[in-house]
Amino acid sequence: MKTKLSVNVNKVALLRNQRDVGYPSVVNAARRIITAGGHGITVHPRPDERHVRPGDVTDLDRLIRDEFAGRVEFNIEGNPTEELLEIVHEARPDQVTLVPDDPDQRTSDHGWDLVADGDRLKPIIAGLAAAGMRVSLFMDPDPAAMELAAACGAHRIELYTESYATAHAAGDCERVLAGFVAAAETAIANGLGINAGHDLNLDNLPLFQRSVPELAEVSIGHAFTADALELGYNGAVAAYLAALG
Repeated sequence: MKTKLSVNVNKVALLRNQRDVGYPSVVNAARRIITAGGHGITVHPRPDERHVRPGDVTDLDRLIRDEFAGRVEFNIEGNPTEELLEIVHEARPDQVTLVPDDPDQRTSDHGWDLVADGDRLKPIIAGLAAAGMRVSLFMDPDPAAMELAAACGAHRIELYTESYATAHAAGDCERVLAGFVAAAETAIANGLGINAGHDLNLDNLPLFQRSVPELAEVSIGHAFTADALELGYNGAVAAYLAALG
């Protein structure tokens, strides 16, 4: 199965937001990534607008629809607040990834507790699906939670891969990786597609991609942006596609 590369452009927006000069351009970054062979663009508009802003979502949606329709996917991720859902229903991206992050979090750091939040999420997921959007839930690699994710109506789960990245960097990831494989297998058995993201990079991505079955998509932002500073957008996309085999 070919694993698709979706690049999160939040860090491009973060750099732009440090000065009131309008660059670097999030749209131009997305265009270069797509032209270089990237399969998708991901954004995570947060309430404090420290990264991507609502106007960026509109601009990126227009770029993808007008210049690259049918060639790449647009993925919007975030906590399904009223504000985010308004943005999502206006843009109608290909995929919405629901993430349980609080406004003051530096970055996403845990998956959904569907025992606590499942009933709240079900009507939200149903509304997104009815509007034609694929819904993915950001999940810890817990096999027992995959049946709950399917029962919520999700189409996919995105495995939160920070624990794998940490274990890989320490040189001892076999046990942790086995947990991700088990979670993916259980998700597949429950009819869910598999995405993954968080702290994946050129060093740890190849093993993860080879090991986790039916990995449909990885979403990579921080590491990709860091590599693009050295390799350029074309070089970074080429390197990550090579890492995905």
